[in-house]
This record gives sequence, C-alpha cells and structure tokens, in this order.
Amino acid sequence: MRGLEGSQVQPVNVPDVSIVVAVYNTMPYLTECLASLAQQTIGLDRLEIIAVDDGSTDGSGDELDRWAQLHPGTFKVLHQANSGGPASPSNRALAIATGRYVFFIGADDYLGPEAMQRLVTAADDLDADIVLGRMVGAGGRFVSQAVYKAGNRDSITLADSALPWALSNTKLFRRSLIEENGLRYPEELRSCSDQPFTLRAVVAARRIAVRADYDFYYAVKRQDGSNITYGTPVTRLLEDTEVVMSTVADVVTDPENRDRVLRRNFTWEVAKLVGDRFVAADQESRRQVHEGVRKLAGVHLTEEIRSALGVRQRVPISVAQHGTLEDLEAVAESYAEHGLNRLVIESGRFYAALPGFRDPAKNFPDAWFEATLKEASAAAQRDPVVVTSGNGTLRLEWRSALPELGPGASVSIGGEKPRVLTAEPVAGALRIRAEFAVTDLAKSGKKQRVTFRHSAAEPAIKRDLTVDPSTFVTVRHRSGLRFYDVTLRADSKARLTVRVSTFGPRGLAGRLIRKLRPVSGPRQEGRTPA
Repeated sequence: MRGLEGSQVQPVNVPDVSIVVAVYNTMPYLTECLASLAQQTIGLDRLEIIAVDDGSTDGSGDELDRWAQLHPGTFKVLHQANSGGPASPSNRALAIATGRYVFFIGADDYLGPEAMQRLVTAADDLDADIVLGRMVGAGGRFVSQAVYKAGNRDSITLADSALPWALSNTKLFRRSLIEENGLRYPEELRSCSDQPFTLRAVVAARRIAVRADYDFYYAVKRQDGSNITYGTPVTRLLEDTEVVMSTVADVVTDPENRDRVLRRNFTWEVAKLVGDRFVAADQESRRQVHEGVRKLAGVHLTEEIRSALGVRQRVPISVAQHGTLEDLEAVAESYAEHGLNRLVIESGRFYAALPGFRDPAKNFPDAWFEATLKEASAAAQRDPVVVTSGNGTLRLEWRSALPELGPGASVSIGGEKPRVLTAEPVAGALRIRAEFAVTDLAKSGKKQRVTFRHSAAEPAIKRDLTVDPSTFVTVRHRSGLRFYDVTLRADSKARLTVRVSTFGPRGLAGRLIRKLRPVSGPRQEGRTPA
C-alpha cells in the first residue's frame, strides 16, 4: 500500500507510526478519538495504536478492549493502576512502540482523516525528525495558531518561529530520535509532563517542519471541564511549573532561545498560577503560590522578558515578585471581577489602573501597568454587546475600560454613525450605548461589521465589536415598494455584523407563504413512496 507521493512503504512488521494514547476517564470522547485513528487514510496496516488505560473507572478500559477486538492487528491495549497523570502510561507505550515514527494524541481529541498520511509523507520527504501538523480547537478550546501563520515550512527553530509557544507533544517524532536521546516523560509531573519531553526532542532534532495546509489535530475542550490541567490543584501546578522552567534553564543553552521559551512559561504557565485558580484557592494555597511565583520570577524573569509580557501577565507576576500577598490578592481579585478595570490615557500611552498603580505606598513602576494599543483596544469592550430593537431603532450596549468617550469616539456600521451615542460610569467601568435608525442601516450595504473607534491617543483605538454567538436580531423596514431586513448576528469570530437583504412585494409574499406552510415531516427528495 502507498500513501501520498513520496511516502515510504515499510515491511508489514514495521509500522510507519506508533500512535500513543494515554487514557483516563475520557468517555464518551474516547470513542471519537479511536474512530478517527481507525479511519486514517494511511491504512491500518501502516499504524500501531498503543492505548494505555491508566485505571479508568468510567468504562474507558472496556471501550479500548472493544476496539482491540475490532482491530486485533493494529490496536494494542495495556491496563494499569492509576498513576495520576499521562506521563506513566506514555512511557509504558514508548517501551513497546515499534513504529518508525511516534505520534501522541490526547484521549479526548481526534485527528483529521489524512493526518498520519500527510505527516509521514512530510517527514520522509524532508528527512525531518519532528513534524508539526496544524492543531485547531474544538468545543471552544483555544489553540495558539502562531506557529502555523507562516504556512508550510520545511525547517524551523526556536529562534525563527513561534515554536516556543507550541511545545505540546502532539507532533510526529522520529522514534530513533526518542530512543537515541533516552527521551521519556518525567513521571513526577501531574501536568505539563509533555513540555520537558518535547523541549528535549526539539533541542536534539536535526530538522523540524511545519505543515499548516490541513487541520491535522482537533483539541477538544470537554464540556465537563475535566481535562487534566483544568482539574489540577494550583499548588500542584506550581510544583510542575517549577520543574518545567528548571528544565528550560538546563536544556536550552542559547540565552536568546532560553528567554523565548521562558517568556512563554511566564505568559502561560506562571500567569495561570496568579489568575482564576489563585482567586479560587484557600489562603494557605495562595501563600504558597505567592512565594513560589516570587522565587520563579527572581530566578528566571529578566527585565527583557518582563517588558515583553502582556499587561495582564506582567502586573500580577511583578506584584508577586516585589509585593505582599495582600497586594497580589488585590490585583488578582480585581482582574477576576473587572478585567483591566479602567485605562489611564496619557501622552499617547495606556495604563491599566489595577490596584497598586501609582500608589505612593507601593512605589510600583508605571512600566508594569503599561498596555499596548492592542491590549487597550481589547479593553475598549469588556463584555459582549447587548443588542435590542424597537420603534425603528437598533440599540447596542456594552461596558468598556476606557475612562471616557471624549470627542474622538465613534461607532460605525458601513459608514453609518449612530443617532445617539452616550456613556456613563458604572461599577468601575464605562457603559456605552449607541442607537441606530433602521432607515439609515437599510442603506449601509449588504454586510458590514460594527466598528468602535476612540482617538484619545495616536494611533487611535479601533476594534470590531463582538457579541454573544447566539445573538440574532432582525428588523424589517419598508421604503415604498421595497422591503429591507436588517439582521444583526455574530460571524465566525463572534464579531457583530449587520446584513441587509432587499426584496419586493413578490419576495415578501413568498416569505409569508413559506412561513405559513404546514410542516408535515422531513422532506424526502428523489424517492418514490412504496
């Protein structure tokens, strides 16, 4: 059997890929995961699927056995007592893997049908040790796309790409790379155990490639919130983060590359420690996190890394390093309740007025609180726009972290400005209202996004307003014999859009007929009743 052009066919007893699945209580997601593996276009004869049940109690073990019975030549299932994390089952699978390559997949995620065929082809054609296939989020899960933005790349490094932001293990690895370098997962880690493994592989690899022209991997956000990282106590996350960052310091010898990876750690792993989990933690856990982050910052946080952090991460991490536990609690709780709270705009610069900002008793530097134009633009809308209609108008309302609107503020829909634009302070924010006449919007074009602009600084804050994805508001307007439906809804990125459709009396009659037509059941086309 042969896959895409250039892939190499191996003897039947040497699979191209050993796919490793560490499993713990992932039903019903596990079924879709395994089905996606069985449906790979590369063919089951070129795969070895090793699934290790880490003491599941929800039927995941039985589901694995069912798939092993369906495909006895491909699926290998091991059962063990619960180890507390994916490291141990992953290592056990590696010990028996025989494929030329190894691929790791989360048991609640799934693959595109051509994933393995495309990845193996790329690795063989390029003689690459590691290949990253485009990963996308599913079920509302965020996945950074930075490493894929440049498209397909035949060779990347930590220095010339966003690879420091893509250190999960969900990649194709040459198995000889793993074995020759003795790579295994640190089993003392409950979370983040894939980062030390992947980082060591990245440093040892001769060539790392990216393929961004296909959705290879779908990372699923479980609706029960039980992905292992989400359920790990904050103090355990702290311990794991300490190990991860120590590994970075030991493994990455180039100072610039090391700082790039550490910046990622502070932006993601450390910032999580002082975010919502910190707010939800008990007092003793908060104390431990404050002390732990203070030490991590003292060892690893250079001023260059600090200045490169976003204001959302820079403020609590800096306060943890140089302030008291009470200072950190004030910042974390304020952000959890109010976001960036309010912005101070001075001489074209933006500052987040979080607790401690310009407090003479604290003497925290203004630079900690400075926000970029992008961050200020995001803070111009703190929550989704609320859309209402009535009396020939459409009304938009949202809260903002801006201090005031000022004369340079505007909202536009296809060039149309609101008849009314007001703002009032409320609960530490600015409540903004914009009211448009439907008659104006009917002339604004077929599809437009709603844009907010604030020119208190240069360049001006400008952003497309976003709305709850379920929003759908339609207002009908008549002008002579023409009718207009003005519809406000969210696009694929939750941006508020206005669509105008025009029709005459005949079109209106057709719409009314379709609306009044009784529904007798699903329409069957192309079939003759028996």
